Parts: sequence; structure tokens; C-alpha cells
Amino acid sequence: MHAVLMGNDGCAHWTEVPDPVIKDDQVLVKVAAAALNRADLLQREGNYPPPVGWPAWFGLEAAGTIVEVGKDVEAEGKWHVGDKVTALLGGGGYAEYVAVPSGMLMPIPKGLSMVEAAALPEVYGAAYLFLFLEGKLQPGETLLVQAGASGLASVLIPMAKAFGARVITTVMNADLAKAIEHLHADRVVDTSKESLKDVMKEELEAGHGVDLTIDCLGGPMTGECLPYMAFDGRWIMIATLAGDIGNIDMRMMYVRGTRLIGTTLRRRTSEAKAKLLSDMVELIWPKIEDGSIRPTIFKVFPIQEAEAAHQLMYSGKSAGKIVLTVEDQEV
Repeated sequence: MHAVLMGNDGCAHWTEVPDPVIKDDQVLVKVAAAALNRADLLQREGNYPPPVGWPAWFGLEAAGTIVEVGKDVEAEGKWHVGDKVTALLGGGGYAEYVAVPSGMLMPIPKGLSMVEAAALPEVYGAAYLFLFLEGKLQPGETLLVQAGASGLASVLIPMAKAFGARVITTVMNADLAKAIEHLHADRVVDTSKESLKDVMKEELEAGHGVDLTIDCLGGPMTGECLPYMAFDGRWIMIATLAGDIGNIDMRMMYVRGTRLIGTTLRRRTSEAKAKLLSDMVELIWPKIEDGSIRPTIFKVFPIQEAEAAHQLMYSGKSAGKIVLTVEDQEV
């Protein structure tokens, strides 16, 4: 089969690789579509290797059709050849086929295409983890989402609003602010014109300070803004795209009861991920099917153009998910 690997020229190429061989507790999925994530860019830079046992090629989420099931899966009877599924992966989604533990599978929500379904597992799983398991978000609280034009933000914002939160988000310019209007954030901060620190101070003084922040940027801004969280606020670090180092006023953290939490979805055990996915199907899938939450697809590329898709993500000009499709598959 073929998969996307880094070549000696530093670019991603559609390359011939060995066919996957499934274990008894796995299924083989014929991939129709796979979505990009920032973690893919970190992986290509050598900073985010796949967990042990997963393929070396990219891809944390994919959608397709089951074409083979292992003995244990067959005996359990939950999944069958021909089922349309979406899957959370430790790696290997940018390929014609991928072997998936049965606990990492989810049914495709009614009414979604393969392209939309491919954009669900990693980003929806991460959003669920960050908002509810780590962030303990409650109705009526205020959420701050950094990088509002990202694929993750395109899920975080509507998901939080669907569960009764007020949402503030940041973008780098007016064009991106316009591009995310459909997400209906309550306040969009254009950081080319406004200081996030000043906005957070204003929100706090107005009586509705930020209770939970999902931060993929880090850098000096994190330390500048932490003192302006609401009491007992939770600041969750998921990446440091703007820098690994910042100064933090630790006294203000204990005075205000602020919790600084670092987390990722990828490092969790298969058992923990399976439980998270099961909860998502029960709690989040109905809101996808009734239209309360919907994946935002920014652009679709043939999988052979994965390098161009990566460069688009590097550019910061996308607003939503970027998806790769495999030829001759229903998408």
C-alpha cells in the first residue's frame, strides 16, 4: 500500500510501505479521508514521535470502511466488515489502510460525509478532554480559546457554547476574525489591535472573568494573562507555538487559586482513549447529528498533496480543518 512519509528532501511524499497486519483485537480500515492536526507538523519536525506500536507515517484521525476484523473483534460482535467508521489513531492515518484497535473506533454520526467524519476523532476527542475532563467546564462559565481560527478552535467554540458557556477567542488579524464569524464566539480579540491582557482585565472587572483557558500558544503572553483569570480559574496548556518560556507570577496563582495544567490526548493509554471515545459517542454525537455542533472543513486535498496541505497549515491562513482524501473512496 501507500502512505505519506517524509523524504530525504524534507518534504512529505506518497510512498510505498508494507501492508498493515491486524492483531486479534484490531480491525483493518480502508481509509477514505484523513485530517491534519498541528501534531503532524510537530512530528515532521522530530518533536512528537508516534507512540510505540504505531506506524511512522502521519495521521491521528481517519474515516473509512472496515475490510477485516480480528478474531477477538469478531467474537465480540460490535464491529463488522463493511461498517463505516471514524477512528482515533496514534499514527498511520495518511495511508490507504490502517490497523485500528477496536476501542479506537466510533460510528460515523448520521448525516456526515467521510471528509467531515475524518475531522472528528482527534479534535473532538481533544476538545472533550480539554473542556470537560481536564477543564471541568460548567454552564455559565467563560472560556478563552487561543488561536480561534485553528481546527481545534472550530470545535472548542461551538462545543462549549452548546453546553452553555460564554466564549472569548483570539485571532491574529481582521481577515481571520471574519473567517470564524460562523462559530459565534461571544467576543473575538484581534491581537493585532488589542492586548489580550487588557481584554482579560476588562472582563474580570466587568464581573465575568475567564474561568477556563485552552492555550496552544504559550510564550510570554501566558504569564502576562494568568493574573487576570477569575478565581479558581483553570489554564490548560496543550502546545507552545509562540514559545516554550514565559514569566509567571506564582504568588498571584495561589492567591487567586489558579491551576496551570499541561495535557495532551496522544499520550493517554488506549484504555483511557477508548473510555473517552465511548463517552463522546453518547454525549457529543447527538449534538453533531442535530446540528448543534458541526466540523468546519477549510480545504480538502488529495492525499498525494499532503505536502501542500502541511504548508497551508504552517502558513496560519486556514480557518478550520484541512482534510486529505484517498482516490476511489466514497467521501
